[in-house]
Amino acid sequence: MALIGLVLLVLLAQATNNRELYERNYGRLFAINVVVAILLLGVITWVSLRLLVRLRQGRFGSRLLVKLAAIFALVGFAPGLLIYVVSYQFVSRSIESWFDVKVEGALDAGVNLGRVTLDTLANDLANKTRAATNQLTETPDASAGFFLERIREQLAATDVVLWGSTGQLIASAGQSRYDLNPERPTTQQLRTLRSQRSNAVIEGLEDGTLNAVSNARIKAFAVVPSPGVGLSSETRYLQVTQPLPPSLVVNAIAVTEANREYQERALGRDGLRRMYIGTLTLSLFMAVFGAVLLAVLLGNQIARPLLLLADGVRQVAAGDLTPKAALQSKDELGGLTRSFAEMTQQLADARNAVQVSMEAVNAARANLQTILDNLTAGVIVLDAAGHILSSNPGAARILRVPLDSQQGRPLKSMDGLQDFATRVQAQFEAFESQQGQHALDHWQQTFELDGAMPGAPPDTITLVARGAELPGSARLLVFDDISEIVSAQRAQAWGEVARRLAHEIKNPLTPIQLSAERLEMKLAGKLTDTDGVMLTKSVKTIVDQVDAMKRLVNEFRDYARLPAAQLRPLDLNALIADLLHLYAPENAIVPVTTELDPRCPPIQGDAQQLRQVVHNLLQNAQDATEANPSGPRQSVVIRTQWLEAAHRVRLSVLDCGTGFPEHILKRAFEPYVTTKPRGTGLGLAVVKKIADEHGARVDLANRVTDGTILGAQVSLSFTVAS
Repeated sequence: MALIGLVLLVLLAQATNNRELYERNYGRLFAINVVVAILLLGVITWVSLRLLVRLRQGRFGSRLLVKLAAIFALVGFAPGLLIYVVSYQFVSRSIESWFDVKVEGALDAGVNLGRVTLDTLANDLANKTRAATNQLTETPDASAGFFLERIREQLAATDVVLWGSTGQLIASAGQSRYDLNPERPTTQQLRTLRSQRSNAVIEGLEDGTLNAVSNARIKAFAVVPSPGVGLSSETRYLQVTQPLPPSLVVNAIAVTEANREYQERALGRDGLRRMYIGTLTLSLFMAVFGAVLLAVLLGNQIARPLLLLADGVRQVAAGDLTPKAALQSKDELGGLTRSFAEMTQQLADARNAVQVSMEAVNAARANLQTILDNLTAGVIVLDAAGHILSSNPGAARILRVPLDSQQGRPLKSMDGLQDFATRVQAQFEAFESQQGQHALDHWQQTFELDGAMPGAPPDTITLVARGAELPGSARLLVFDDISEIVSAQRAQAWGEVARRLAHEIKNPLTPIQLSAERLEMKLAGKLTDTDGVMLTKSVKTIVDQVDAMKRLVNEFRDYARLPAAQLRPLDLNALIADLLHLYAPENAIVPVTTELDPRCPPIQGDAQQLRQVVHNLLQNAQDATEANPSGPRQSVVIRTQWLEAAHRVRLSVLDCGTGFPEHILKRAFEPYVTTKPRGTGLGLAVVKKIADEHGARVDLANRVTDGTILGAQVSLSFTVAS
């Protein structure tokens, strides 16, 4: 930037010596030099502010740099300022001496004299024109031409024209008499005449050249006084045109042109002064910039080793042991910087070894945390008092408690986990007290939780837990939810029982029924009336009980041998509507009403199995409503609902019965669990089995309002067909 400024400064100096180059390029060169000077001033300001900031921050070596910069700046600035002041005075006085003040005054006086002379002639013609209007006061428009010619001769005018109030031509004398379209006075001129009564204007001197000699003239206007009674009262205007003397016009133009040229040269005098002073100012900026830049460069060169050492010491103190730069100079400061760099390199190598070990430990810890986060089992670390130190997401999922926000709290302080926490704490204490009597490093126990948190599903959670001691009196608790496994084992066991019962019971049922019916047929008509009635009643009882046993056997068979579901897109609303004719009011003691959501999309389902589900749920709901004579006699409601947020379709059946007892809610889906006097307990078990085949979730709940149970609700949530 300094080199560019120097080149531009030389070009600017050359332009001042060459007039042609000056006129063509000086403005452009001066503007570029001003831009460069502003940039250099910005650089100087930035360097100065940077030095001051370093000084205020107390950085090592900043005082030395500021001192060197001040000295060199003073060395360059003081002589430059002296030369600048002297040159400024010299240039100003020299340029002023090039122009004569007396000549400028004489030219101004000549211009003023010409202007006064012309104004005098114009005013004189205006006064004469106003006096001449008296001759036209009593003159009608028709005879005004004679008087106008006389006025033209009296005033030595070239044209005399009489205008009407609206600017229309009344009469004329002189050259305008032959003009078909004479120049009319403007509306502004007429308005001015009404207020001033007379005026005069000089025309033809606008171009300021000698061509104006023949065109220069004075136009005088005056208002003609109003006539007496009986004549027209229209306002008339008299216009008199008189040429200017050619010698006067030539001299006025010459003096004006000479004064204009002199003023242009005088303006050039200010430009010369600004040019030289601007060049001097730029030179001063260059000198100051060079001095400050040289000061910074030399100061950095001298203080660089000390600054390197100071910066290195601060970095090491802050824990930064990266390799430090060292000077290659042969002096003592260079050797000191090299020794310091070697020392920091040794410290960095030692810390890198420690960091590698820490990274390996952190990687192992991260891997362990990843494994814990992805375990299906729950993991909780407790202290000796039972406070939670850490946990994984699996523990929160199984216990249905947000454990990540419960760090530091006792496990037993959480709702629904008091009994579990107490039993776990007792298990740890028993294990520690008996640790000397066995060689085991852990204990294992099964726990059952009745709905861990308030609002959680009421089913029982079966956990298998294992505990172990950790270093530092910490305790590790690992547990997993085996509720599904236990339920599957029970279902499998009940399925095997159902198959055997169906096989063993079904075989003798038909012979029993046939034997009873044959006995009735053989003895009919051979017994007395009383014995015949007793025989018929006994045979009917045997047949009815055999039919009941057959139905029970069929339910056993259906539960044990439920076929695999054939899942296809299915309109659940259409399926329900198709089944409702079986539950019409004329066919059912308890009516069934529907609340079907038309927004429900098709689901993935087996139509045959879902018909069985709907039949079971509606039959159970009707039985429950009918068995509650003290309750309100309302209808059973079957409802569908589109859950847009969950992207599922919910099927709900609501009854008006007595609801589910608490102990039934926990085991409602197990076979042979029922509250109906003649129920088998297989209805909800089959519903649960079909729901599992469909990937649906089944929820049981009592409908409670103000603490009163209004009935039960069974809901199934199905996935939507793709």
